[in-house]
Amino acid sequence: MKVKVIGGGFAGCEACYQLLKRGVDVTLVEMKKLKKTPAHSLDTLCEVVCSNSFKSDDVSTSSGLLKAEMRMLDSLVLKVAERCKVPAGNALAVDRNLFSQEITNELNKFENFSQIDAVCDSLDTDGYDFVIVATGPLTDEKLIPSFQQIFGKEFLYFFDAVAPIVTAESIDYNSAFVASRYGKGSADYLNCPMNKQEYLHFYEQLVGAEVVELKDFENNVFESCMPIEVMAKRGADTMRFGPLKPVGLMDERVGVRPYAVLQLRKGNAEGTLYNLVGFQTHLKFPEQKRVFSLIPALKNAEFVRYGVMHRNTYINAPKFLNRYFQLKSNPKLFFAGQITGVEGYMESTMSGLIAAIQGYLIASGREPLQFPNETMIGALCSHVSEEFGEYSPMNSNFGILTPIVPHIRDKSARKVALSERALEITKQLVTNL
Repeated sequence: MKVKVIGGGFAGCEACYQLLKRGVDVTLVEMKKLKKTPAHSLDTLCEVVCSNSFKSDDVSTSSGLLKAEMRMLDSLVLKVAERCKVPAGNALAVDRNLFSQEITNELNKFENFSQIDAVCDSLDTDGYDFVIVATGPLTDEKLIPSFQQIFGKEFLYFFDAVAPIVTAESIDYNSAFVASRYGKGSADYLNCPMNKQEYLHFYEQLVGAEVVELKDFENNVFESCMPIEVMAKRGADTMRFGPLKPVGLMDERVGVRPYAVLQLRKGNAEGTLYNLVGFQTHLKFPEQKRVFSLIPALKNAEFVRYGVMHRNTYINAPKFLNRYFQLKSNPKLFFAGQITGVEGYMESTMSGLIAAIQGYLIASGREPLQFPNETMIGALCSHVSEEFGEYSPMNSNFGILTPIVPHIRDKSARKVALSERALEITKQLVTNL
């Protein structure tokens, strides 16, 4: 069996691995060595371009449940992430450079793997049993005509934002304290508190700061990647109920709960870099330096990466894909990653994993696996394949799972029950592989 995978991001690399270990000859087409998008800088595969956190690893959370299901299916991305992780409380975060290099190394170990460095301009399937398109949210313009031939005006766009990174040595530790919210997990976050006066001054400067102008931005921004300045314009207290919320954090140095708190998370294993958690932005670079430095702990901060905006591209998947990520009009074409309308590192990885496994089973003359909506994988597969209202990107969340009957009123107990049910179903499905 021969398969082509277009795109070496999270979805594409996971798809390659799932096929390679099953003995499939895989050709990966990746353009990064010849042409990089505005969000990429490395030549290695599976580059972490936004936050280095893959969210919570706690199975009682939706992101933790998705990871647990994927581990049962032997996810390469998760195996490598474990080897490259950095402290981040209950979250799974990685050293971004080491992670990318390790993924590249793992794929190159397979004799049945080959990589073509090229800018793909066609979705031709000739010579292959099937093709997986995992070109990501920044699909190159040369491939857009091929997409438009298939999807026409059902081609959609939205914008995503990435947060700044500062050097650890430039942080004022006299104005910060180490703690995790509610004391859960290890204290891996560096908290930058503000009193009311400091916060209101920061807020006033933020809402008046200059931004990079983007067409149609306000109507297309994805809520979970809301730029901090857009959030601030929704009201003076909006940030205090979002990324700057002080609940669950006590500044033991002074014995009070701060009025607002920015959390910093390690950006590499050495702890020399810190991400500004929740501070995605499209402020102009000088404005980021000026405004974010108003936070006392960041008054002398050295920014090694400023927040940037980039275009995300996705298709109106329910009109064109089935729940196996297979194109309804051409069974030899599968799509995976953010271009399908799943949002997030693990969700993208999952789509590549499922597209590869289902494509392999179908090409082998076997029945595809039926992940029900009681599982997080199944619920996300339904999201990309079932038409209901206006289509928009989706993260994993408990709200998309089939509810438990009878209803469990206690929220924590309900999440545990949903997770236990999902994992038991996934365990049974895996035995069919």
